[in-house]
Amino acid sequence: MVKPEEGPILFRNTMRITEGHLDEFKDAVREAVEFVEERGPQLMVDVFIDEERMLAYSYQLYRDSDAIREHWRLSDPYIRGVMEHCEVERFDVHGHPDDAVREGLRPMADSGTPLTITERATGFARFA
Repeated sequence: MVKPEEGPILFRNTMRITEGHLDEFKDAVREAVEFVEERGPQLMVDVFIDEERMLAYSYQLYRDSDAIREHWRLSDPYIRGVMEHCEVERFDVHGHPDDAVREGLRPMADSGTPLTITERATGFARFA
């Protein structure tokens, strides 16, 4: 079993899709996910869209804080493309991000987006 502080880090991003931008949001998020599937450090990315409520949920699993920083460095243009069609309603981090990642998330919290960091207690994964 992996020690809690050594485990992966999971991001859950809840986004409010801008009215009239659903198709553009879908296109932008598809492009972003295709990019990170080929080049990104994520172990897993899944996006779910509730069209009736115009909400999207993105889950991203990272091996560690270094992988998060690498994602930010590589994916910035794609993140901006997605953000043209939505706004973050809340951002939840599960795991033990290091101080630099916490500092990188601070502007989101300072701008009023609810942000939580919940440290991992225990668990395992069966990824190949």
